[in-house]
Amino acid sequence: MRNTKKGLAPPPFDPELAEILPAFAGAAPINMTADQIEKYRAIPMPSIAEQIGNQPVQCVDFTLPGYQGVDIAVSVISRKDHAKPGPGIYHIHGGGMVMANRFAGASDLVAWAMKFDAVCVTVEYRRAPENPDPIPVEDCYAGLVWMTAHAEKLLINPERLIVFGGSAGGGLSAGTTLLARDRKGPKLFGQLLQCPMLDDRNETVSSYQMQGIGIWDRVSNLTGWTALLGNRRGTDNVSIYAAPARATDLSGLPPTFIDVASAEVFRDEAVAYASAIWAAGGDAELHVWGGAFHGFNQMAPNAAISRAANAAREAWLERLLSR
Repeated sequence: MRNTKKGLAPPPFDPELAEILPAFAGAAPINMTADQIEKYRAIPMPSIAEQIGNQPVQCVDFTLPGYQGVDIAVSVISRKDHAKPGPGIYHIHGGGMVMANRFAGASDLVAWAMKFDAVCVTVEYRRAPENPDPIPVEDCYAGLVWMTAHAEKLLINPERLIVFGGSAGGGLSAGTTLLARDRKGPKLFGQLLQCPMLDDRNETVSSYQMQGIGIWDRVSNLTGWTALLGNRRGTDNVSIYAAPARATDLSGLPPTFIDVASAEVFRDEAVAYASAIWAAGGDAELHVWGGAFHGFNQMAPNAAISRAANAAREAWLERLLSR
């Protein structure tokens, strides 16, 4: 399928993923407009109990003041026998700034609680369009501050704090990390950004390539950013915390892992973000998975390319936590 606006053909899908992709028809936000947000919000997701299953992991809910003092929820996921300070992983969920909840993708947190004895905190930030910028990123920052302040009680090693998110959660994780740097807030040990949503301008080659195909396309991306920013989207009146791709100084960031698919909207902005970290003298590891679509490693975890991507991510975490 060829992009008719700029004549740009999208990269091919990995054959195994191409076979799987039709199964997501109707559930994947393709050509999503604002009036369809509620439709996609209503699609059922696995509960945290389903994601924990029979593993000896617990999930405990807390309430804390978010942006401007409004209460938000966080959940703490840890091994039931967690008894000494371990790494803290702060999770920000995806959903295009408008969908999903704090338990989306929580299976990774359950796995890391078991493998690394990590204490994982996942935040229920308020979503756009009902709660536009700066509410979502400020809620995320408030949750990170709470996690740090309660590190001793939660048995978290405050010198091993990692921010983790995918898609919109990847963009919010990057924005939260920039806030922590600029406000001299919690000192972060790492940030893990999966297929991050970083650039409201939506003018990259990969954005134009991915129209009407894949899992999250250019139209859906415009809808998500407009929900967050309103008529500020694409103007000069957008902060680096809302759209981290706009940052001109990426110095002073913790070690960063970024991965992205070759056949997705976010490819070029993710590559540019890693390049900007390197240009600032920072530490970043970048993976571009050829033939993959957005969110492939969660949506098709048994595909060969997904297993490779998850192994690379866990290898980075292991190396980071061994320092």
